Amino acid sequence: MADILQPRPSAAMFPPGAFDRQDPSDDAAFYAEARLVTHIDDIAISALTGFYSLCLPPGGKVLDLMSSWVSHLPADAAYSEVTGLGMNADELEANPRLTRRVVQNLNTDPILPLEDSHFDAAVICVSVQYLQRPVEVLREVLRVLKPAAPVIISFSNRCFPTKAIQLWRMLPAHDHPNLVAFYLSEAGFSDIEAVRLIDGVASDPLTVVAGVKPAA
Repeated sequence: MADILQPRPSAAMFPPGAFDRQDPSDDAAFYAEARLVTHIDDIAISALTGFYSLCLPPGGKVLDLMSSWVSHLPADAAYSEVTGLGMNADELEANPRLTRRVVQNLNTDPILPLEDSHFDAAVICVSVQYLQRPVEVLREVLRVLKPAAPVIISFSNRCFPTKAIQLWRMLPAHDHPNLVAFYLSEAGFSDIEAVRLIDGVASDPLTVVAGVKPAA
């Protein structure tokens, strides 16, 4: 059963190099080869898809940020548009749910080439740990969302460790929701909450932190 957490978005004392990575090489080279694999197990995927079915508006326009070859969207849900922005063109092309595809490295260019107030929801699936400019990126997400639209950020304990930021690797897992909530708060989102979908005992752990673009 999902557990509602209480994230504490507050100013953090980031150590020097907090957003550095063990591997500082060009991300384009690291992601040049398509990885047609899933990064969480089937139980966690099912939990995330169920959460999406509750939170993503049917018929809406969805932004899948840091997308790949699969978006974990409900199979029985129709959306008027699903825009995927990711690092590998072949992975995006293999994703049948996408209606628009954008290849972009958000660590070098956080500005989204997308319209203001266009999307009804945005998702970032098990990738937030790679963002070196997370608040800048999420401010862009805020810009392209319609008022009162949600952003849903999911994460587990699995990642490419050499590409995850130092801060993510040094924090204990129970502080990751607070860090993501801090990003969302700094970017201007409201109604921030965290939900532990899977505790990780029988499968991969999975947590989501969601926020809403203020209606005003």
